[in-house]
Amino acid sequence: MSTPEDFRVEVTKDYLVFASAHFITFAGHRCEALHGHNYRVAVALEGALDGENAYVYDFVALKRLMKRLCDALDHRVLLPLENPKLQIGEQDDAVTVAYQGKVRYLFPRGDCVLLPIPNTTAEMLARYLARQVRDELAATGVTNVTTLALEVEESFGQSARYRERLAPERGA
Repeated sequence: MSTPEDFRVEVTKDYLVFASAHFITFAGHRCEALHGHNYRVAVALEGALDGENAYVYDFVALKRLMKRLCDALDHRVLLPLENPKLQIGEQDDAVTVAYQGKVRYLFPRGDCVLLPIPNTTAEMLARYLARQVRDELAATGVTNVTTLALEVEESFGQSARYRERLAPERGA
């Protein structure tokens, strides 16, 4: 009887980074000042080997995907569309951000990324990026990957990880 095997591939590269501005809101009536980080990203895929290539997923394809996702956030202001304390609007070529009904920021539209998340915490950025990877894998017909993990480091020694099971464990 053969034993089920799982493998893991992981990509952490110096170029999987994005420098972005953000702020988060806190419980109560606090909204921190706009500031930035030089974020680093790492991704891991777990699962069975594909039948044709004997790998979980192609390293080259994974690096290209992650580079594209990081580049889309690079040198942008990250804004959370699902934050109930913020009112984010678009007028002409600008994005307005109001906090508790008072306009706080006005940004050029091209400098912003409007994200479907409740706050621009490292945790939510990790989940957002992981879901982008998940959707890409599904769109390209990848079925052997069972778990996806993604880490966003916002400063040295300070990071958040998100892990999602993509398919049920084999043999369960």
